[in-house]
Amino acid sequence: MIAAVIMLAHGVAQAADPRYPDWPCIQAKVPEISLPAVWAGPPIDDVANAWKEDAEVVALVEQLASRRVPIEQARKAAADFLARSNDKVKFGKLVFAGLFDSLNAQRSAVLNGLERVMRKQRDAVEKIRTDTAALQAIQGAASPDQARIDELNNQVLWEARIFDDRRRVVAFVCEVPTIIDQRLFALSRTIQQEME
Repeated sequence: MIAAVIMLAHGVAQAADPRYPDWPCIQAKVPEISLPAVWAGPPIDDVANAWKEDAEVVALVEQLASRRVPIEQARKAAADFLARSNDKVKFGKLVFAGLFDSLNAQRSAVLNGLERVMRKQRDAVEKIRTDTAALQAIQGAASPDQARIDELNNQVLWEARIFDDRRRVVAFVCEVPTIIDQRLFALSRTIQQEME
């Protein structure tokens, strides 16, 4: 059991980039999506938050930004909306501005959540180490308290299981920022094509 705990403790890797010590993913942390990386269309400075003032655009942005909506369905919804629009450039910019804001916000929430979990993992490692040391001390006593040994043993096993479950979830969630980036890129291309 102690060997397993030590292996788990080593599972909390050191950050690859010292600027982001709590970043748990293999992928480099990119705090925000860069506008030029995903948008080659006309400048959107003039529409900024104006997308929030059009209920139809807001509803479309919510639909497009939802990862539960398959990308092909989202692309079709964007294309259909712009096809029936009386000003494709204006509405294309509004939809993209909303999508950019929404997906950047989603992405930030995911990044913050990943870092929060990493901090919890570090705390968990320390708790496992402390409880393991206490368990070893009780086991090494002249007259060990078997009830306390069983209690600490179960506690360490439970803590190790939670740690390992979180580790697995983090590995899965580390892919989400990339999925968001890809979604924004694909939808921005669709919007730009419809604007032409």
